[in-house]
Amino acid sequence: MKRLTVLSLEQALSLPYATSRMVQLGWRVIRVEAPAGDPNRRIGMELGGGPDRCAYFVGPNVGKEAITVDLTQPEGRAALHRIVRELAVDVFCSNTLPGRYERLGIDDATLRAVRPSIIVAGISALGPSHPETPGYDPALQALLGFMDLTGPEDGPPMLCGLPLIDLKAGDELLTQVLAALVERASAPEPARWTGKRIDVSMAQAAATWLLTVLPMLDAGAKPVELTRSGSEHRHFVPSNAYPTADGFVYMAIGSDRQWAAFTALPAFTSMGEPRYQRNQGRKDDRKALHARLGELMRQRTTAQNLADLEAAGLVCAPIHPVAKAVEAPWLAALLNHTTAPDGRRIRLPPEAVGTRARAFSFPPRQGEHTAAVLKEAGVSAAELDALLAKKAVFGPSELPHGKDR
Repeated sequence: MKRLTVLSLEQALSLPYATSRMVQLGWRVIRVEAPAGDPNRRIGMELGGGPDRCAYFVGPNVGKEAITVDLTQPEGRAALHRIVRELAVDVFCSNTLPGRYERLGIDDATLRAVRPSIIVAGISALGPSHPETPGYDPALQALLGFMDLTGPEDGPPMLCGLPLIDLKAGDELLTQVLAALVERASAPEPARWTGKRIDVSMAQAAATWLLTVLPMLDAGAKPVELTRSGSEHRHFVPSNAYPTADGFVYMAIGSDRQWAAFTALPAFTSMGEPRYQRNQGRKDDRKALHARLGELMRQRTTAQNLADLEAAGLVCAPIHPVAKAVEAPWLAALLNHTTAPDGRRIRLPPEAVGTRARAFSFPPRQGEHTAAVLKEAGVSAAELDALLAKKAVFGPSELPHGKDR
């Protein structure tokens, strides 16, 4: 595939994550920001590049270029359209509210009038049918039942430790863009293909993950089977997290045969009662069974428990903090990285598929590439000066908070 050019009006996480995967594919990604900038730039520790490239911002924004344009001004919109046309932009992305598309000049009709073959892709909370509805990952986790499914059985609803819905929406946008590219390549006359509009609703994308829950709802499952259950699996018993003398172990028993192998281990033979031979019997007494297993595992170290469980061919794992998890040899060898302005090597997640680790350039300052990208689009020095004077576009030094950089 040829190197595609992506122009992305992006902020927060869902869309920057999607376009970070495009960077991994070797595409050119130019992020567009309003003068106020992306609030995520200032979250977390500074890394020597000023307060607008802090730690939380790094992961989703390595390998990109950055321009700053005021799309509320006609001159700013004209500058953006010039970039779309002259740089032959393949994909335009946005995660601003759909209700703003037209007045910012980034609606499908306007962009396709500038470049007919462009793919226009947007992410929003509930899609274009709710054009003024904002949404963040935690609120959508609450709305869609994710929080009600997460947390201890006797405790309050809880968020997942990662922004699942942001990441799901980003993956969905990438998937749909790739599908559009396949459609373009399959067209009878690809050069005359008339573009594509893609609208990703974060809520709808996340609802696809209710795959195991909805059929149970309609099958008459008891309410207790459709709410929080801590770390245990309601139907395969025992599958749970258990304390050890020095940490925790997760063990999953997925069949009666596996249970027999488990109770054949010397440390756990006391659990080999006839009433527990079948999964239904274990389900009927699951609370007492979990408590008994917890007491047995607590008498031994994590390593001792894992050694026995692994020897019996059972699915098990230590429960690691992230800092420990990324030290696993199979994962550490795949981690990408970037180098911060202060010289620190910053680890990045691996690519989803593949066996290579790569280095990516550190995220750009806000507006770092405004002048270069506009010149590439044919804007003369005099025109650029006029745009800067009008405050229709900004380089780093022209931004209202430029002294912070």
